[in-house]
Amino acid sequence: MDYQQKLAEKLTILNERGSGVLIRLNYIKKTCADAKMRLSVLTDKAMEPAIKYINKKFPNIDFRGNIQNLTAIQRQKSEVLNATASYYDSFLDVIEFRDHVYELLNTIDACQCLFDIAVNFDFTKSYLDLIVTYTSIIIILSRIDDKKALVGMFNCAHEMTNGCSDPSYPRLGQMILEYEHPWKKLIEEFGPHTRSVTAALMSLNMVYPRRNLPVEQWRSAQLLSLLSTPAAMLDPACCDTMACEYLSMEVMERWIIFGFLLCHTSLNTNQASQELWKMALRSGLYLTLTRDEVFNIHKVTEDVFDSIKGYSKRLADIKECREYVIVNSGAMHKERRHFLRGAIKELFKVVEDEPGLLGPKALFVFMALSFSRDEVLWLVRHSENMPKIKTPEDYIDNQMAELLFYMEKLRGLMRTYSSVVQRYYVQYLAQFDALVLNDTIQNMSVCPEDESVLLSSFVSTLSTLSVKQVENKEEFDFRAVRLDWLRLQAYTSVNKAALPIKDYPDLAKVMNLIQFHTRMVDSMEEMLQETSDMSILCFCPRVFEKLFTQSKEETTMKRYLMAFPFVCSHFNQCGHPLCPEEVEAMEKKTLYLCVNFLEQIAKQTSSIVLDICGEQCKLNDQLLPRHCAETISAARHRKQKKPVQKKGEVQKEKPGAESLRKDRTIVTNMDKMHLSLTELCSCYSLCSDLIVCNHIIVPTEFLISHLETRLSEIIVRMANYNQTTQEIARPMELLAVVRSYTASLQSLSSYINMDVTRLVKNVLLQQTHPLDYRGEQTITALYTSWYLESLLRQASNSLIVHSPTKHCFVNQTTDNEPIFRAEEYSDISELQALLELIGSYGLTFLSENLMWHITSQVSELKKLVIENMDTLVQMRNNFDKPEEMVNLKKRLTGGENMLKRMTIIGVILSFRSMAQGCLNDILHKHCPYLMGPIECLRDCISPETDITVTLSVFELASSAGVACDIEPALVAAIRSMQTDNTSVDEEYKLSCLLLVYIAVSLPTLALDPNSFYNQENGGHNNNIHCLAIAINQLAAAMFTVQSKNIEQHLKDFLLMASSILLQLGQNVERIESKNRESVYLLLDMIVMKSPFLSQDMLESCFPYVLLRNAYREVYRSFVVTLG
Repeated sequence: MDYQQKLAEKLTILNERGSGVLIRLNYIKKTCADAKMRLSVLTDKAMEPAIKYINKKFPNIDFRGNIQNLTAIQRQKSEVLNATASYYDSFLDVIEFRDHVYELLNTIDACQCLFDIAVNFDFTKSYLDLIVTYTSIIIILSRIDDKKALVGMFNCAHEMTNGCSDPSYPRLGQMILEYEHPWKKLIEEFGPHTRSVTAALMSLNMVYPRRNLPVEQWRSAQLLSLLSTPAAMLDPACCDTMACEYLSMEVMERWIIFGFLLCHTSLNTNQASQELWKMALRSGLYLTLTRDEVFNIHKVTEDVFDSIKGYSKRLADIKECREYVIVNSGAMHKERRHFLRGAIKELFKVVEDEPGLLGPKALFVFMALSFSRDEVLWLVRHSENMPKIKTPEDYIDNQMAELLFYMEKLRGLMRTYSSVVQRYYVQYLAQFDALVLNDTIQNMSVCPEDESVLLSSFVSTLSTLSVKQVENKEEFDFRAVRLDWLRLQAYTSVNKAALPIKDYPDLAKVMNLIQFHTRMVDSMEEMLQETSDMSILCFCPRVFEKLFTQSKEETTMKRYLMAFPFVCSHFNQCGHPLCPEEVEAMEKKTLYLCVNFLEQIAKQTSSIVLDICGEQCKLNDQLLPRHCAETISAARHRKQKKPVQKKGEVQKEKPGAESLRKDRTIVTNMDKMHLSLTELCSCYSLCSDLIVCNHIIVPTEFLISHLETRLSEIIVRMANYNQTTQEIARPMELLAVVRSYTASLQSLSSYINMDVTRLVKNVLLQQTHPLDYRGEQTITALYTSWYLESLLRQASNSLIVHSPTKHCFVNQTTDNEPIFRAEEYSDISELQALLELIGSYGLTFLSENLMWHITSQVSELKKLVIENMDTLVQMRNNFDKPEEMVNLKKRLTGGENMLKRMTIIGVILSFRSMAQGCLNDILHKHCPYLMGPIECLRDCISPETDITVTLSVFELASSAGVACDIEPALVAAIRSMQTDNTSVDEEYKLSCLLLVYIAVSLPTLALDPNSFYNQENGGHNNNIHCLAIAINQLAAAMFTVQSKNIEQHLKDFLLMASSILLQLGQNVERIESKNRESVYLLLDMIVMKSPFLSQDMLESCFPYVLLRNAYREVYRSFVVTLG
C-alpha cells in the first residue's frame, strides 16, 4: 500500500510543476499591469463595454441576451480567442495543480505520515514546499486584476466560434470567485490537514531558533571560523542535520508564517507553536512569494486573524512583533552583514591558501554562502518596501560589494577545485559511509524485504566507488540514490510502517549524511545555486543599481565592484520551461544591468586613469624648452647680487618640487588618484571574462572602449582648434601631450592584464582618419582644415611666403601683427610632428583636400584658356616673331589671373612636397626595413614601363612619402575632372595651350614689385618660385592622363618660355625690366624641379651667361656674415 501511493514521486513532480505555474502566473500579472506588454484586446477602446460587462456579470455571462455589449468580441472573435488562449490555459493549469495537491494532501493525511525535519528532511521539506508553493499560486492568482476579463473574453469568443462554452469554464469561473479573498478559502481548505502541517512546523523548533541567533552569539561562537580550533581543522565538518545547516532562513520563515496562517488552531493551545510563530514574525516585515512579489507578513496576518473570534491576544502579539521589527530588525541584520563580511573573507583566505580544506570543510562554505545570501535578499526586499523609521541608514549598505565579492570568490573556488572535493568525498563515501551504513543495517532488528533491497543497493553503490573514477574524469550521477532515499523516507514515515523511521534515528542520520556527500560529488553546481543564487536581483533592478551606486561611492569598496556584473551571470538560471516568454525579456534586462555596471566601472576607472595622465602631462609640460628661459636667465646672473624679492611675489617652483615630502602623512591629489586607481583595477582581477545569458563578456574591453573614447576626445581637445579665430596648437606641442599620455597609460598594464599598446594604436590610428568611430572630427580633420584655411590661404595671398632655403613657410613683413608665425607650424620639426600624429592615412586625406583645391583652380585655368584659345594658337605658331607677339599679347586677357592661380597650385604642391618629405623621414626612422624595398621598387621604374604599373608603384611610393616623377594623386584628380562629354583631343589641346599661356605670360611677372627674389628665403616674395613645381607636376599629370610624351611637351614649353623671356631682355623700358633677373631665375628653377628637363636643354635655348648675371644681380645686395 505504501509503495503504491508514490508519495515521494508526486511531491517531487508537483513541486516542480508548482514552481512553473507560479512563475507563469506572475508573468501574466506583470504583463497585464504593464501598459507596453498588455494585450491589445484589453487596451482596445472598442472592447471597453464588453470588458465592463464581463467583469460585472462574471462568471454568469449571458452571451445571447446581451449581444450588444459583446459586439466588439463578436467582430474580433478569432483574434480574441488566439490572444487569450494561453492565459486561459494557464488558469486551467491552476485548477489541475490544485486538484493534484488536494489529492496528495488527503492521501498524506490518510496515511498519517510522520514529518520531522531532522529525521526525514527531504520528505518534510518537499511537503512544506508544496504547501507554500500552492498558497503562493493562489495569492498571485488573486492579484491578477484582469483574470475575469481574460477568462470571460476567451469563453465568449469560444462560444461565438463553436456554439458552446468551454467545458472547463464553470469550474474555472467558480475557482476565480472563491479566491477573490484567498485566505478565507485557503484556511477552510487546510482545516483537515492541521495535524500534519503543525507536526511538520513543530519539527523546526530544533532548527530555526538555532539558526536565528543574534550576531553576538555568532561572534562568541566564532561561527564559520576555521582558525578558532586549529587542531580540528582537518576534521570533517558534519552534524546530525547536515542539510538544515545551509537551509535558507527565508524558506523556513515562509513555512512558519504560511503554515500557521493556514493551520492556526495550535497558536492558541500550544506555547511552543506560539514561540516559533512569534520568532518568525520578528524576523522582518516582508517575505518573497516569487520574483519581486512580496508578502506583507504582519498586515496580512493581522487581517486574517481579525476576522476570527478568540484571536485578540494573537493580534496583540502581531502588533508587538511588528513594532519590534521596525525598531530592531534593521540594525540586527546590518550587524549580521558586517559580521559575515569578515567571516566569509577569512574563510576564503584560508581555503584559497589551502584548497585541500574544501573537502572536510565544504559544509562551512555552503553555510557561509547561504547565510550571506539570506542577508542580501533580506535587505533587497526590505529596501524596496522600506517602512517609515527613524534609522533609515540601517537599510542602506554601502559595503554590499565586499560581501558579494567574497561570495563569488568562494563559488569560484568550489568550481576550480571541484575535483579536490570529488576526490575527498568519493573516498569518504566508499571507505566510511558505506561501512557505517552497512553496520547500521546489520544492527536493525527489523528490515522488511523491500526496504532491505533499497538499503543494500545503497551500500553496493557506495562500495564500488574509487579514486580512479575521479582521476579518469568519469561522470558521477547519484540522483537515483537520493530519489530512492526520498522514497524510503516516504515508505517509513507512514503510520504503521513495517520499518518506522522514527524508531531508527541512526539510519536517518547516516542517510542524510550520505545524501550531502553524494551531492558534493555530482551536484556541486546545484548546491551552489541552492545556497547562493542571486537571480531574484534581476527582478529588483532599482535596488540592485542602488546597492551598486552606494558601493561605488565608497573608496574601500571600489576593488569589489566587479561582483555586481558577475552576479548577473546567475540570472540565466531562474527561467522555467512553463514560461518561455519571460526568458527573452529577462535576458535583455540582465544584459542591460551587466553592461550598465561594467560601463560605470570602466567610466570611473578611465576618468581616474586619464586624470593621472593629465597631471603627468602637466609635469612633463614644465620640462619643455619654452619654460626654461627664466632658469637660463637666473643662471647667467647667478654671480650678481640677488635682487630683493618683491613683497607678495611668489617664487616659482622648479620642476620636481612636487616630489619633495616634508611629512609622509601628507597625501597629495595624485596619491589619492593612484589609490583609487589601484582599488578600481583590483576589481578586474575577479575574472577575465564572464558568461551572461550565453554572451561572453570581457570586462577589460569596456575599459578599453571608454579609454579609447576619452583619449580621442582629449587629443582633439588638446589641439585647441578654434574655427573662429583660426587658432590651433603647434603639432610639436600636441605630440608632446600624446607622448606624455601614452607613457602614462603604459603603466596601466602593471595594474590590469590588458593590452595598452593595442589601445593606443587604435586611438592614434583613428586620429589618422577624418572621423573616428563615433563620427567625430579627429586631429587629421582639424589640422587639414587649419592648414588649408589659414596657412595656405594666406600663402595664396602672398601674406606668407614659401621658403625653399628654410624648408618652411614664413610671414611677410607687414604693418599688422600676424595671427600666427607660419614657421612655427611649417618647419621640418613641426611637419614631422604633424606626420607622427596623422601618419600616412592622414597625409592621404590632406592630399585629397589639397587636390580638390588644385582641381578647382585647374577648372578656372581651362576657362581662361578657352576664352583666349584663338590668340594662344597664334602665339604658339609665332612665338619666335617678336613683332607679331607684341600685337598678340595685347589681345591676350587674364594673364595675371592665370599666373595667380598657377602660383596657388604651386604653393599647395610645395606644401604637399614638404609634408611628404617629412613623412619619408618619419617612416625611415620607424620602419627602414620597409622603406628600402619601396624606394628600390620606385627606382626600377623606367620610361618604357607600362603607365598602369608605373602609377601603381608611384602610388605606393607616394603613400610612403617617396618623391616620384609623376604625382599619382594629381593624376587621379585630373582624371576625375574628365566627363563623358569631354573629348580627349580637346583636353589635350587645352593642356598644350595652357603651357603656351603660362610661357607667354611670364614676362608680366617682372611688372610686379613683389616678384623680387629674396636671397634669405631662396624664393620670390610673391611665391612665383612655386610656379616651377606647379608647371612640372601639372604638366606631368595632364599628359599622363592623355597618354602623351611629357618630356617633349616640357621641352617645347622651355623653348617658348626662353624665347619670350629673351624678348624681355631686348626691352629697354626700366619699369618692365625692374625684376627681370628675378624672373629669369624661374627658368632655372623649372629645370631643377623637373625630372624630365636638364641643364643642357636649358643652355640650348637660354644663354647660361644671362642666368649667371641674374644670380649675381639678385645676390648683390645680400651681405654674407661669417663668424
